[in-house]
Amino acid sequence: MIAIDTNLLVYAHNPASPQRQAAQVALNRAAQSPQGWGIALPSMVEFWSIVTRRGNAEAAAAAAQFIEQLQAAGAQVWLPQPGIVEIWRETAQRVGIRGVEAFDLQIALIVQARGASEIWTHDRNFTRLPGLLVVDPILGTE
Repeated sequence: MIAIDTNLLVYAHNPASPQRQAAQVALNRAAQSPQGWGIALPSMVEFWSIVTRRGNAEAAAAAAQFIEQLQAAGAQVWLPQPGIVEIWRETAQRVGIRGVEAFDLQIALIVQARGASEIWTHDRNFTRLPGLLVVDPILGTE
C-alpha cells in the first residue's frame, strides 16, 4: 500500500508549484495502485494548514474540494492507532529522532500501522523506518 506525504498534496493542489504536474501524476499513479493508497491524518491536517494559511474562505473551499477528490479517488485517511504515543516515544528514543524528524516519525508510524509499505514524498530527509520504503516520485528515486 502507498502512503502520500504532505508535500505531494501541496504541490498537486497549488497551480503555481513547479512540481504540480509531477505531483498530480504521482497521485494518479497511487490512485491506480491495486494495493490501495492513503494519507495519514497529520499529513492531511498539515496540508490544510499550508494551503489555507492566508485565511480566506476560497482557500478553505478549494482545500476541502481537493480532499474530497482524493477520497473519491480511493485515498484512505489513516488515523493514529491505539498506543501511538508509547510506540512513538519508544521509537523516537531507540532511533535517535531529533527536532523536526519527530513529525515525520509520527506520519511513518501511522502509515506503517495501517499497512503502507512505502511512502511517497519529495522530502529527501524523511525519517526512515525499517519496512517502510521512502520513494520520491518526482525525482524518480528511492
